[in-house]
Amino acid sequence: MVQKKWFQAIVTAILLALLILLLHQIQFFFDPVMTYIGAIALPLIGGGILFYLSRPLLKLLEHYKVPRILGIVIIFLLFIVLGYIITQFIAPVAQEQFTRLVDNIPDMAEMIGEGVTYWQQNQDIIPSQFNATIDNVANNLESYLQDASTVVINVVSQLISFVFALVLIPFFLFFMLKDGDKLIPFIRQFLGRKAGKSFAKLAHDIDHTLHSFILGQLTVSIVVGLLLLVGYLIIDLPYALTLSLFAMVMNVIPFVGPFLAVVPAILVGLFEDPILAVWVAVITIIAQQLEGNFVSPNVMGKALSIHPLTIITLILAAGSLAGFLGLLFAIPTYAVIKTIVRHFYQEWLERRTADHR
Repeated sequence: MVQKKWFQAIVTAILLALLILLLHQIQFFFDPVMTYIGAIALPLIGGGILFYLSRPLLKLLEHYKVPRILGIVIIFLLFIVLGYIITQFIAPVAQEQFTRLVDNIPDMAEMIGEGVTYWQQNQDIIPSQFNATIDNVANNLESYLQDASTVVINVVSQLISFVFALVLIPFFLFFMLKDGDKLIPFIRQFLGRKAGKSFAKLAHDIDHTLHSFILGQLTVSIVVGLLLLVGYLIIDLPYALTLSLFAMVMNVIPFVGPFLAVVPAILVGLFEDPILAVWVAVITIIAQQLEGNFVSPNVMGKALSIHPLTIITLILAAGSLAGFLGLLFAIPTYAVIKTIVRHFYQEWLERRTADHR
């Protein structure tokens, strides 16, 4: 019976459950470690994202015989110029539009409520239960929108407070660019030849996965944001810059981000002129079609190969467990875990094939 696969599976499950229980009992032992990880998480993640964004440029500079230190200095100067452009030309306009949008939320809520009431009064065939639902939404619409604006303002204020914690990111980025390619050889020297080769391949696969996701997702988001900005300006949609920036941020969230991004733009279009809402929907569809058929395939390719249903499940679970951060990191975390599992599974298959020869 010990050799039966079902018995081995049961024993494995029991051992995993006992391991989880043991780790829970000695959780206090890991608290200092988790505190340390939490302290460096922000600069490490921020530096890692900038590392993957700037590494292709560093390699290009090195290809043209530019010394690495000088290449890093050039990259930092480019980041400074980009930051200056954002703070001087983009941020003030976006802030002014955002302030006007928040100030107009009560008027927008009142107009939408009047529209719902008018529609309800002229629809006698609507079931009474549905009428009650509409009444509840109409009566509380303004408070819902005001609560939403409060949440947005709180998020913005928290992001501003995070700026003071970002001073370490340039230091992390500098050493990642300077010594990042030395990490794998450093660890490999402590492993055997076979284990070292396996580790190097696994590290390369993980690096490729993270590079594909980070660089690809940010590129896709920027392209979609620019397409929406051009479209919103063409139809003369109010708050075009703020709404396109919001869409760009939301598109960082895989799959559900584009749907969240279009909601504020449609509401603003309805407030100005219902035909604008139709044009917003048309522009969004065009932008998403261009992104799905031309941008994503060329930028991200088939590197992640994650089924849409898996993405939805991961986002729902991560969002409920970890909020907005869970939405951001669910997909890359899953992709890395999938890469690790696939690596060891392929090695197991190779060993099994070699044993049967």
